[in-house]
Amino acid sequence: MKKVILLGALLFAIGIKAQSSCSDLMAMVKSEGYGSTYYSYDSDAISKVTFYEVSDDSFNRYYFAIVQFTSSYKEYIYQVGSRTKFNYSMDYMNSAGEAFWNYIQPYNENLNCAPNF
Repeated sequence: MKKVILLGALLFAIGIKAQSSCSDLMAMVKSEGYGSTYYSYDSDAISKVTFYEVSDDSFNRYYFAIVQFTSSYKEYIYQVGSRTKFNYSMDYMNSAGEAFWNYIQPYNENLNCAPNF
């Protein structure tokens, strides 16, 4: 069962005011540590995906994917599951777009910080 964490509760748990925006969350996640980036030079849909793991003071782990789309070069943040990075890494070379739809897009409503396609 997927655990859906509301943006306000997540931000509070990792030390950001509940009124913060998706861009604030993205900035915080980027600043928390090293991300693993998967580039897709030949994709018409996905330019790159960077995965992050963030822990709060109680050692709870949260997993994020920051996706940059080829068409707009805008970045969007998704809160994903712990195996999403592994699953994406296995398929993105065949089709980054398909890997995105299979492994990242299903988490679209966790934060409501990404477009609805």
